[in-house]
Amino acid sequence: MVSAESWVIELEPHRYLDPVAIHVELAAAQGTSSPEWLQQLLLPQAVAEIGDECKKAVRQLLRHGGYRPAGRGKPSSEWLLRSASEGKLASILPLVDVGNAASLAVGVPLSVVDLDRIEAPLSISLGSSGEKYVFNRSGQEIDIAGLLCLRDKTGACANGVKDSQRSKTDETTRNALMVIWGTIELPGAAQRLAARIRQLVERLGGVCHEVEISSSGGMESLQSTSESP
Repeated sequence: MVSAESWVIELEPHRYLDPVAIHVELAAAQGTSSPEWLQQLLLPQAVAEIGDECKKAVRQLLRHGGYRPAGRGKPSSEWLLRSASEGKLASILPLVDVGNAASLAVGVPLSVVDLDRIEAPLSISLGSSGEKYVFNRSGQEIDIAGLLCLRDKTGACANGVKDSQRSKTDETTRNALMVIWGTIELPGAAQRLAARIRQLVERLGGVCHEVEISSSGGMESLQSTSESP
């Protein structure tokens, strides 16, 4: 697990990225089932209206490094919106459901990783040419060349399209890192998403802690607004 003093994410300079990172801490393992109230937030009637301007801004964020956010490689926020609108978004695990419900409310993608499955140092940078990772139990891979990714000591482990299988949460997870892939073209959206996460996590009986995101380009550190109560 990443030690408390290592909870700083180094960020390579990026034209559009406006990230927020949150450490979510539960009192006990999340288990396999979400409470009914959380599952209700994944139903069609709970889906917010997300405009084309929002979708365009998120795609531009992911496209900036050369990645093509379309088809099966579209932003996770678009996949969630379509699945939920069609009544096909199933409950997965409590923390994943929290992330999905919050993302649906704002239209911005996020990642959810298990802090016990990654190692410091943590950073955010673009995927290199030919770089891939496995994103599901079937062993399918995503080509992450040019795509903004969260990295740990081992390599890339999450992004705004598909998170890696090796870092995903399971029923034993108590500590998770949620990375919000906000964009400067949607001012305040990342902070609204962080606020929604805090509300849902608190209702689950957990707490949220801020995680510092520090620019490696010498710019002033970006501090998330996701402070614990």
